Amino acid sequence: MTIDNLQELMLNALNDIKNNVDDNLNTLELIKKAGYLAEAHVVLTEDGYLLTIHRIPGAKNSPPVFVQHGLLCSSAAWIINGKQGALAYKLADQGYNVWLGNFRGNTYSRTHISLSPSDSKFWDFSFEEIGTYDLPAIISYITNLTSKPLYTYIGHSMGTTTFYVMAIKRPEIAKMVRMMISLAPAAFIGNMTSSLQLLVPFTSSFEAMHFLGIYEFLPTNCVLQYLMKVLCNIDFFTQQICSNIIFYICGFDEEQFNYNLLPMILVQFPSGTSIKLVSHFLQEINSGKFRAYDYGREKNMQIYNATIPPDYDLSRITVPIALIHAGNDWVVTEKDLKMLRDSLTNIVEDYRVPFPKFNHADFMWAKDVDALVYEKILEIMEKKVN
Repeated sequence: MTIDNLQELMLNALNDIKNNVDDNLNTLELIKKAGYLAEAHVVLTEDGYLLTIHRIPGAKNSPPVFVQHGLLCSSAAWIINGKQGALAYKLADQGYNVWLGNFRGNTYSRTHISLSPSDSKFWDFSFEEIGTYDLPAIISYITNLTSKPLYTYIGHSMGTTTFYVMAIKRPEIAKMVRMMISLAPAAFIGNMTSSLQLLVPFTSSFEAMHFLGIYEFLPTNCVLQYLMKVLCNIDFFTQQICSNIIFYICGFDEEQFNYNLLPMILVQFPSGTSIKLVSHFLQEINSGKFRAYDYGREKNMQIYNATIPPDYDLSRITVPIALIHAGNDWVVTEKDLKMLRDSLTNIVEDYRVPFPKFNHADFMWAKDVDALVYEKILEIMEKKVN
């Protein structure tokens, strides 16, 4: 390829980006453009974080459903796939009152009543704090506003991790939830085959980043996003290179990947989180346990009165839980799923996606995710549960 050819391809990519205005819209704008009503609500947590959650309101007295994203994602994960294929629109079309969450530290939840994102204390959280504070605040807000219990909580990946923590540590909040649907349920992750496991030897380096003044992991960066959109949109070859980064983390599934969504995915993902939260997950991969954050022997004694952190007791969860998982998920493997199954006591559905190559990210934007997963979600939601 000559320099002139490369310049021409890059100019074409730039023009494509300029012409595709959807890539630059936020969650609220995308929902409205799709023809739905959209609202933004701000929820205050007990420890002072202000979380922006999004809503597609249903008819009066429609059942509230809450959908929670995974690691480094945002509420946009559930609308990227467009009007015909996104979970949020699917639920709205079925008459549900749809709520989309955003965890502390991501693009939509970077505010605190007294702390700034430039303050190290703002980023002093792992998924323990999210399960203890964020989800209880959001669920309480929704149930108070609608005067109804939460009909269904749908979580993906870390959206399941944090729910399990919440249900164990805050059972009074868990009682407000009729049913929980776990997409790619991430509790035990010690057997993952994802390239994320390559970071495990550097866990101590991640934890040491605080001493270097680095607290945030992969924040939204407009300049970097713009460059990635251009470079990943030059031609099909560069699209494949960029999509392979996702595949090496989530599992290879070229058949279900919609390359037309790549520019929008790169705008909305990654959405940022704390270094401490990533360290917590790396500890889980290394230990093979589902347990609280490990601060080291001395600090563990101060916090937990033990040299190692306590395991989360999944048997204490009483909320009916449906598991939906995939055979080609490199993050959540069958070995780890078996440990989760053996630990939970109230599984009402255990569904394997009937497509062998379905991966961890496909739950959000696979071409056939509606037929393969979302129809099953609706079926499960209509079941009677205890």
